[in-house]
Amino acid sequence: MSEPLEERRHPSTIGGALYLVVLAVVAVGLGLTVSDWRLGIKVVAGALSGAALARLVLPRRDAGMLAVRHRFTDVVVLVGVSVALWLLAETIPNQPGT
Repeated sequence: MSEPLEERRHPSTIGGALYLVVLAVVAVGLGLTVSDWRLGIKVVAGALSGAALARLVLPRRDAGMLAVRHRFTDVVVLVGVSVALWLLAETIPNQPGT
């Protein structure tokens, strides 16, 4: 009789661990938006850029939850959203009185 499988408590791939790091950095960035929204959005953009880089270099079997679609699609979407957020944070003018 086989022994019951032990519940896994850690990511099974390097991509899974990197995914958790990306989530943590995004959470920090969202927290920063309370005090400085531009900095917070740039931190989120940086996290997405890091996710895109990880998805680009990791093979699919090691990418974990970073692999959602084909590699090209994942990287293009992550970079596109990252660039859009960064540009918005840079170009939106300050409101009067702030």
